[in-house]
Amino acid sequence: MAEKIEKLGKMGKINLQSFRISDYSFIFSFLVLVVIAVAVNPNFLTYQNISTILLQASIVGIIGLGMTLIISSGQIDLSVGSIVALVGGVSVLVLNQTQNFLLTLLFCIVFGAFLGTINGLLVTVGRIAPFIVTLATMTAYRSIIVQLGQGGPFNVASEILPSFRLIASGSFLGVPNLAIIFIIITIFMWVLTTKLKFGRYIFAVGSNEHAAQLTGINVKFVKTACFTITGALCGISAFLLTSRLTSIAAANAGTAFELDAIAAVAIGGTVMSGGKGMIIGTFFGALMIQMIEGILIAANVPPFLTGLVKGIVIIVAVLLQTVKWKRK
Repeated sequence: MAEKIEKLGKMGKINLQSFRISDYSFIFSFLVLVVIAVAVNPNFLTYQNISTILLQASIVGIIGLGMTLIISSGQIDLSVGSIVALVGGVSVLVLNQTQNFLLTLLFCIVFGAFLGTINGLLVTVGRIAPFIVTLATMTAYRSIIVQLGQGGPFNVASEILPSFRLIASGSFLGVPNLAIIFIIITIFMWVLTTKLKFGRYIFAVGSNEHAAQLTGINVKFVKTACFTITGALCGISAFLLTSRLTSIAAANAGTAFELDAIAAVAIGGTVMSGGKGMIIGTFFGALMIQMIEGILIAANVPPFLTGLVKGIVIIVAVLLQTVKWKRK
């Protein structure tokens, strides 16, 4: 199978991942942002500030890692924020009932994967465009959790609140727990996409779905699996978000997470049309999103314009990708 994909890649039917210096331009962008951030805020490179950036980037960054798979396979998922809200809200009920952290985490992963699988099956079996499917489920999942909470928050029980909060607010050897979890999941996803055949199948499907199917790849399985994995990662993010906030606001928890995740993916060098993904790039992209917000705050830019800046960043990143691939 791998040999067939290589042959099709040489024939130009499947655009397999290639590793060039230009593919890692996000590192240059990251360094430029660091220089700008230091110019705006001389205390930017302090340990406390760096830890804060890692902490703030972790939850959305984990979702971005899953979004990398989906976009690399030629799809999109707009429902990730609503999945986080739905899983997070229900997980509070499970946690308060069982008072078992590990059981609650497993529930979040399984429930998130289930919701992601629903998206995947609607796309592959139902043959509905991913944009339409996830736009619909984004609204549906949010509606369900708002109804369950009657528009109010889901609060962690007071007797377990202090210990549960430590999961997200604690640190190990001075490094925030959230940052450690983010790094571990990034490494796992990097191995999945670069060292395992499944990763090659994702890029093959995203590059040329028909050609990938001719090589014997189960395209429907690969597409659905991308949504399932992303859903599971949303479940982990929901668990961590609940631990950090000790409550989930049904109406606005996870709001705009999809925008931040897509921005991190775009900035990180993943081709938005599919066929090429950069897990490490998404990691740095999530950090850059937080750095941009920090720069805007330090420059006294109104917080209401943050969304405008993120939108511009996504457009510029995609335009640069288009120019680069046209040249190739």
